[in-house]
Amino acid sequence: MSLKEQISRVEERIQLACKRAGRNRDDIQIIGVTKYVDLSCTRDVLKSGIHHLGENRWQNAKEKWEEIGDEATWHFIGHLQTNKTKDVVGRFAYIHSLDRIALLQELDKKAAQMNVTIQAFIQVNISGEESKYGLTPDQLFPFVTETNLYPHVRIVGLMTMAPHEANPEDTRPVFQGLRMLRDELNERAIIEHTIDHLSMGMSNDYEIAIEEGSTWLRLGSILFAE
Repeated sequence: MSLKEQISRVEERIQLACKRAGRNRDDIQIIGVTKYVDLSCTRDVLKSGIHHLGENRWQNAKEKWEEIGDEATWHFIGHLQTNKTKDVVGRFAYIHSLDRIALLQELDKKAAQMNVTIQAFIQVNISGEESKYGLTPDQLFPFVTETNLYPHVRIVGLMTMAPHEANPEDTRPVFQGLRMLRDELNERAIIEHTIDHLSMGMSNDYEIAIEEGSTWLRLGSILFAE
């Protein structure tokens, strides 16, 4: 099956999930996770109409970023080491893995030097898996309060990764948990603006994530299966 056919199939499933949940399709964006594909395939993704690209390491993204540049909107979706922020700030519009104060401080410092604002998702480990990064739900609210001190990092949403389940339905409580945290953050008004976005849902479970309120889907293997 071609990339175009894969994307068409995914789009059908997205629209069905939106219909089940009573959601507007326009409220959901696809991030094409191109970390395992080459420059040629990445260009094909752009030609298909997906303009948000996700990478998890600068060394893997470098060639693609240098060739494609502003033709795409770049999302850093992997764990970000503090000493690697220099490679990310100014190149990636969104960071989906903000999970500690040291990283927040370094991102703000680099962004201030470049006179840019980073749009960041706070990563929350809803499932509690030791193998996953992210704040615990109890750590989230004090952390968000701390972000008020760093004006060059704008919190736009929350991100989580669900366990890979044989039955995607089993991921639902994880996505429900993130949505409830987002809603509680907005009710508490810890920061001045409303947090609108939820980055959740991958190739195995994106339909459940849509039903639970996802606004950004991180899709890789389901687009490039062939």
